[in-house]
Amino acid sequence: MRWEGRRQSQNVEDRRSMGQQAVVGGGLLTLVIMVVMMFLGVDPMQLMKIAPELAGGPAPAAKPGKPVNDEMGKFIKTVLADNEDVWSRVFPKAFGKKFQPTRLVMFTGRVQSGCGIADAGAGPFYCPMDKTVYIDPVFYEELKRRFGAPGDFAQAYVIAHEIGHHIQKQLGISDNVQSMQRRLSQADYNKVSVRMELQADYLAGVWARHMAQYAGILDEEDIREAVNAAAAIGDDKIQKQAQGYVRPEAFTHGTSEQRVRWFLYGLKTDDPALIPVRMDEAFERDSP
Repeated sequence: MRWEGRRQSQNVEDRRSMGQQAVVGGGLLTLVIMVVMMFLGVDPMQLMKIAPELAGGPAPAAKPGKPVNDEMGKFIKTVLADNEDVWSRVFPKAFGKKFQPTRLVMFTGRVQSGCGIADAGAGPFYCPMDKTVYIDPVFYEELKRRFGAPGDFAQAYVIAHEIGHHIQKQLGISDNVQSMQRRLSQADYNKVSVRMELQADYLAGVWARHMAQYAGILDEEDIREAVNAAAAIGDDKIQKQAQGYVRPEAFTHGTSEQRVRWFLYGLKTDDPALIPVRMDEAFERDSP
């Protein structure tokens, strides 16, 4: 992905200098457990509550320090800017509304969000309460090393997926789905959650299409990186790694095959007018 030297978003807050928490020993175990739990669909607010207990106690107090990995910060700001540019053009055509950019917070260790206190192990997440994406760049090392999904466009796909959730928030989809939780059984709500996640993967694919076709900064290797990342974090693969067997009734994000298929479905979409139709299809069936 050719990202250097392009516009960087101003909607990024870098809190990495507020505190750095070494992830070693029990901290590493915490990170792995919570990344797995996140992709199994555990509510971010629940993860934030249990993070200190998993770590064996409260996190150390924040200590001043220099921001971590300036190159990564520039990359994240550039990818967010790319999302802003694409959706500012596509969103009004597809939905008849102005796109409202989201904020992104980079942090290290722990962070205060509108959804509560988040531990680094929760991985990247979108908080609908404050309409903000939160990312600890440590997650990208785990994505590469433990999930076997290296590459800068694999990292960009993760951000684009979270922006997909922001789009759902703007359209009222996430609020409607959240209201269903009180009326549905856990199994039925999990099915709705899968569709929500596949929508976000689809929207990430739409963004990738515009970056490849109109911005011209992607190549086939970049797409393979994104597909590899989508496959790496499917419910079936993560469950198999974590517990040795698969429980489809507990899926909340979709299988590896589904996540790849819906990302590629978005990648094929060029007409913004088709986006609402195809998003609705995700709630009717699990395949394009």
